[in-house]
Amino acid sequence: MSGPRSVRVRTPGKINVSLKVGPLRPDGYHSVASVYLAVSLFEEVTATELAADEIRLTLSDPEGRLPEAGIPLDGDNLAARAARAVASRAGRDRAGVHLHITKRVPVAGGMGGGSADAAAALVACNELWNAGLGPADLADLAAGLGADVPFALLGGAAAGLGVGDRLTPVPAPQQLHWVLVPAAYGLSTPQVYAAVDRLRDGADVAEPTEADPAVLAALADGNTAALAGVLANDLQAAALELAPGLRSVLEAGIGLGALAGMVSGSGPTLAFLTAGEAAASALAAALRAEGYDALAAYGPAEGAVVLPAAETTAPQTYRK
Repeated sequence: MSGPRSVRVRTPGKINVSLKVGPLRPDGYHSVASVYLAVSLFEEVTATELAADEIRLTLSDPEGRLPEAGIPLDGDNLAARAARAVASRAGRDRAGVHLHITKRVPVAGGMGGGSADAAAALVACNELWNAGLGPADLADLAAGLGADVPFALLGGAAAGLGVGDRLTPVPAPQQLHWVLVPAAYGLSTPQVYAAVDRLRDGADVAEPTEADPAVLAALADGNTAALAGVLANDLQAAALELAPGLRSVLEAGIGLGALAGMVSGSGPTLAFLTAGEAAASALAAALRAEGYDALAAYGPAEGAVVLPAAETTAPQTYRK
């Protein structure tokens, strides 16, 4: 007799190769103009049917990167909220599901790991319950969960406006190779934005209206050297003030051969752009020899994928 049905979904983490941040708005948010790049650190969510009307959450941490405080496994977890959103949109009276999250994206690292979990839960529950929601429905639910969730569904490369949720896919035909250095601690995104506002006190900051054309051109041309010269993150100064130890890591990465380095999103993960796959492997090894936790990764990576039940089955990718 077979056990309960399960669906397993993989979603990518992200880095912001460009992030412009506007002034504090009356609603408490900041408008942004960002260029997102999905990278090959993947979260996995396995959704399994439960007879009881409950959403149960468990975690595994194969890379040993969960913070000591852990991650909340109650209804406030973004993946649980995603499951409830699918059940509500599909008109289900019951939402019995066990969500097992395999964490590989650094927690509170500015790489959208929690958003990737939510995106995976949306797709997994839709498949598990045969809810029949299409890509537009899932994208709409994703936007209601958080600014980075729609991009985790989409993957690839995209320009983001508004609070980052108004996405336009952009060409990025050449694989770019990065080294990512997570920290042993997290940074609170609200605290980083608050630090940005404090550092800018009195300055006249314009609302961002478009993603950086130079970044978009470098991605479209596959010009790694040009991209290295235009990487920018308006949150970096605030992240470095809150975590000054990151400066020495940035200096180490550049000194060991990276073309450029930057704080990823709100940090504290650092992203180093390299000349190619071999250079990324060499830089990661050199940084590990210096005592840093360094990971080679590539981007763009694909968005949410339903993983096959057997190796011979092609995965299904969800895109807008």
